Amino acid sequence: MSDREWREAPDLKPATLLLAAAVAVGFALRLWNIGAGVPFAVGIDEPAIMSTVLRILKSGDYNPHFFEYPTGVVYFHLGVAVVRFLAGAMRHGWYAVEQVGMGDFYLWSRIATATIGSATVVLLHQVGMRWGARHAVFAAGLFAVMPLSVREAHFALTDTPLVFAVTLTLLLSLRATEKPGLRRLLLAGAAAGLCAGLKYNGLYAVVMPVIAALMAPAGDRTTRIRDLATVIVACVAAFFLTTPYAIIDLVGFLNGFGTQTRAFVPVQPGGKSTGLVYLQHFIANFGWPAFLLGMAGLVMTAIRVVRGPGHARFVLLLVFPLVFFNLITGWSFLFARYALPIVPFMCVWAAIATISGVSLLRRFDIPRIARRTLIVALTVAALLPPAWRSVRWNIEFGKTTTQSLAYDWITHNIWFQSTIVSEAKGLDLPAERYKFSYARSLAGRDGAKLAADGVEWVILSSDAWGAAEGGAASAVPEAYAPLLSAGREAKVFAPDAGRPGPRIVIRTLSK
Repeated sequence: MSDREWREAPDLKPATLLLAAAVAVGFALRLWNIGAGVPFAVGIDEPAIMSTVLRILKSGDYNPHFFEYPTGVVYFHLGVAVVRFLAGAMRHGWYAVEQVGMGDFYLWSRIATATIGSATVVLLHQVGMRWGARHAVFAAGLFAVMPLSVREAHFALTDTPLVFAVTLTLLLSLRATEKPGLRRLLLAGAAAGLCAGLKYNGLYAVVMPVIAALMAPAGDRTTRIRDLATVIVACVAAFFLTTPYAIIDLVGFLNGFGTQTRAFVPVQPGGKSTGLVYLQHFIANFGWPAFLLGMAGLVMTAIRVVRGPGHARFVLLLVFPLVFFNLITGWSFLFARYALPIVPFMCVWAAIATISGVSLLRRFDIPRIARRTLIVALTVAALLPPAWRSVRWNIEFGKTTTQSLAYDWITHNIWFQSTIVSEAKGLDLPAERYKFSYARSLAGRDGAKLAADGVEWVILSSDAWGAAEGGAASAVPEAYAPLLSAGREAKVFAPDAGRPGPRIVIRTLSK
């Protein structure tokens, strides 16, 4: 099977306008409702990163004292926070770092993350150009509207930057196979080290520059060893550049890494296959048309790995996602976002099945207009379902919730530094503004005793009492009677069809 059978004239023409459209759509989807939930209902794990950033900003101590993640993302958001502080100071929002809290930085960090996610669209387009211009536009467009990528780009987490770095590693490794040289291998190895510096399992990206070194044109043994050493040294150096305190604070690093590994325990015998769960996530995000195209492209990629031509680029497109998928499966602890680094590869596989697969019909004398029509139909079928899912997710994500209404009321009606105890999930109050603590449930708590202990306000939520009674009750259960006997009801926020969330009851214990 020759390269000519996989390509047609349009594959060699630039498609700058289509790329610009893909980037614009991708950026718009990632920015849509970017500030939803800030700062009272942020994404899981966002506070772990932003609290570390704030601690460094206020102390001047660059040791994060937190190594459950590498510090590449932490230092990135630290830079964003510095810019945000300077901009706020110029607008007279504050004058000292002691005046700011995490809530002042979430929005800017999320926008920075969304920008990285959109930049990945451009990188993936450059990857796709190794197969052809139409492949590049298809892959970039599919990634631009991918719900999993769109959703995770709304949060200041490690996953979106990791996908950018993995895609960069793929691109640089492809370049290293096209024109071998130490400089290109050095860059590819450094990109893999950046992946590890963003998330520990990103280290597996090093398989791509290693493949590039091993599949370079024939050379003697000394050359092979030199090329591999270049990749490894660059990878290690880039990791320690982004996580320098892994050396300086070795004990803290080892303890933090160990803490992270404790969460990942093997699935118990008889448990549901996590590999199957991840496949279900892929189907839900890609939609059946794009998912089936991706699987067809995976088969075509495997065939080219064996038969050629273009062994090296197809091996690069195949090995990392298979290795990484094997890494993330088998553990009882999982999130859909853990599979995000595989998504760019699946987008290219889908492009190969759509563009190259249809181009193969030339051998059956299928007219060009028919082939083009089929490609357009497959492209529309592949892009519309994930695009629609991304739009729907953004609409749901941006809805005004009872928690957001309660947060607005609290910040406008409760005095600064008041003591508040809450059982409401998704309603975290800023520590720099209130003396706030969370309790899983306030049922049975004595209101008079809480008031004597200095508590001025309590926040009750049906997501706490409803769980025990099989639903979100409209009235506070009898179990809360000892609490209700003290103070008075100040405000109630009830959910309705257009306003999701639990029923929230705010009570004051002050006389």
